[in-house]
Amino acid sequence: MEKIAVVGAGLVGSLQAILLAKKGYQVEVFERRPDMRNVKLSAGRSINLALSDRGWKALKMAGVDEKIKETAIPMYGRMMHAEDGTLTPQAYGKEGQAIYSVSRGGLNQTLMNLADQYENVHFNFNKACKDVNLETNQLTFSDIETKERITYQPDRIFGTDGAFSAIRARLQKTSRFNYSQTYLKHGYKELCIPANSDGTHQIDKNSLHIWPRGEFMMIALPNIDGSFTCTLFFPFEGKNSFESIKTEEDVLSFFNTTFADAVPLMPDLVTEYFENPTAPLVTVKCEPWNYSDKIILMGDASHAIVPFYGQGMNSGFEDCSVFEEMSTNFDGDWAKLFKEFADERKPNGDAIADLAIQNFIEMRDKVADESFLLRKKIEKKLFTKYPEKWMPLYSQVTFSHIPYATANAKGKKQEKIMDTVMADPEIEKKWDSDEIEHHILSLI
Repeated sequence: MEKIAVVGAGLVGSLQAILLAKKGYQVEVFERRPDMRNVKLSAGRSINLALSDRGWKALKMAGVDEKIKETAIPMYGRMMHAEDGTLTPQAYGKEGQAIYSVSRGGLNQTLMNLADQYENVHFNFNKACKDVNLETNQLTFSDIETKERITYQPDRIFGTDGAFSAIRARLQKTSRFNYSQTYLKHGYKELCIPANSDGTHQIDKNSLHIWPRGEFMMIALPNIDGSFTCTLFFPFEGKNSFESIKTEEDVLSFFNTTFADAVPLMPDLVTEYFENPTAPLVTVKCEPWNYSDKIILMGDASHAIVPFYGQGMNSGFEDCSVFEEMSTNFDGDWAKLFKEFADERKPNGDAIADLAIQNFIEMRDKVADESFLLRKKIEKKLFTKYPEKWMPLYSQVTFSHIPYATANAKGKKQEKIMDTVMADPEIEKKWDSDEIEHHILSLI
């Protein structure tokens, strides 16, 4: 039985372990952290994520989609919170389409438990990867607790160990390996809107709530226990920034001025603000994702992205589903399979990384802009009448399996068309006219 090491037991690693186990491989999963099923999840650390079509497809392949649906909360659109407290709903797609708020920890635990049901899967926790011998494929780990050195020599290595991947770090020392990491000037801090005393949600649970404020914003996603996880995306330095807020008075003054309608919902705001960590936002790009017939990178290890399209987990899960599809007619040539997978996924990883940064600007600056909302209204009308000719970029990314790179290219073309249309000085009066519709169709 061929031996495969999966380094990293996060979402992508655990899912990939299941898919490999189904094929009959002996799978050893190595994880630097303790078994998360036995430890309390730390506060203020990515409690929930948005699961969409690409992720659901991969979960279905693993046979776990129905289990996850039991606790997933559908979000049918954005709920915009203006500074004066005015609420404006914005649907995501067609009637009934939704992205789903899921618990990161809960999903990871479910995937681990499913993987554990396979006799040919074994988890090794508290094992920090220290080196990879690229000639022999021997992995060296250090036990976090005992400091003991452990080696393991698999036939193949799947590097799924996140944005600061030890497997990728070893490949970075090889010839002609390209690598870049880029940080935003913003970081994030997670806060909480607790449930009502009866366990219900204080605000609409079927929306992703956004407080757009230009240079920064706050969002909130629902949890199954009635709470919301809020994330403040904020500059590290500047007039309004993590650096500028130093005291309890600063926190209350800033939130009461900027997110006034949220403050009454957040009784532990001040405590959480100072106790929960502030984390950076990084984009990682690298090439190649494969090394000979020995190593392949997946998920954040190969394409870490910022969270503003809700596609970090989904793109990693899509790595798993694409690899699964590409290996359907596998002829035993691992070098060919790894290279073809890397060549296929690299442009798409780059595309969603760029789109995620682009969507950050849209979410914090444009979603409250009247011109932007009119543009979206026109696009929705086109999509409803001519779905084969016009699918909004957000729908391409979130509600389809169109490759990210293709969606990005189509999106740029559509943006140029809409720029032309929106330049019409009377667009507000005649946006719903046959004239505008025919103009757009002539430009497609």
